[in-house]
Amino acid sequence: MKFTKMQGIGNDYIYFNCFENTIENPEELSRRLSDRHFGIGGDGICLITPSDRADAFMDLYNADGSRAMMCGNGIRCVGKYVYERGLCKKDVLNIDTLSGIKTLYLTVENDEVTQVRVDMGEPILEPARIPTTLPEILAQDIQANGTVYTVTAVSMGNPHSVIFVDDVDSLDLEKIGPALENHPVFPQRVNTEFVQVISPEEVKMRVWERGSGETWACGTGACATAVACFLNGKTGRKVRVHLRGGDLTILWNEDTRHVEMTGPAAFVFDGEISL
Repeated sequence: MKFTKMQGIGNDYIYFNCFENTIENPEELSRRLSDRHFGIGGDGICLITPSDRADAFMDLYNADGSRAMMCGNGIRCVGKYVYERGLCKKDVLNIDTLSGIKTLYLTVENDEVTQVRVDMGEPILEPARIPTTLPEILAQDIQANGTVYTVTAVSMGNPHSVIFVDDVDSLDLEKIGPALENHPVFPQRVNTEFVQVISPEEVKMRVWERGSGETWACGTGACATAVACFLNGKTGRKVRVHLRGGDLTILWNEDTRHVEMTGPAAFVFDGEISL
């Protein structure tokens, strides 16, 4: 079966065109193919399938086989794939996800998608809907591995916990990430963003993703970070987020209350594998 490796600022997935093919047991397939030593390697797999209410459906599975509700970097790659591979030749696309339909605005030059702006919708700020058992979302203290962390909880269709730190580069995420991902105050596990504020317009971020571990980027995490930064008085509504794999520009629109994410997407290579 043919596949395409793509990445959005280092957040890499293995994409399958399921307009033409059907994949059985994607959970097991994602675990097998995502292995960077014995498989293709990636943060998971993405099935691009038909949708009866949008231009395509993004069906995403993490490296551990768990199903993802949403992925900001992944959806930009889906937009590029759908346009450049001829599934839908429009520069404004509606892509269906488990967290709803997202609108993508493609920047196209010489028939190539160079950048994608995604309307990520409104952030979810009610504890029960994130979900979290924390009584409030802002600046709540939790303990993990014997250390107290001050977290701000936000959902962008998937749960996020944002932690402000002085130096993101010095953190041992392999040690602290799993304890925070599986903390009991987050019943569906959580993605954790560690954020160093550089200026009112700029932050640096590392992320521990549920089901994948540390990844080079997380689009929904960057969006959650921008929301948390504004709510905590750290930045304005528009912020440049520096991640390990590159930069994203995030705007929390004051009028619509929607979060807009702008960034690149890239093809890595095509291949074929026996399933």
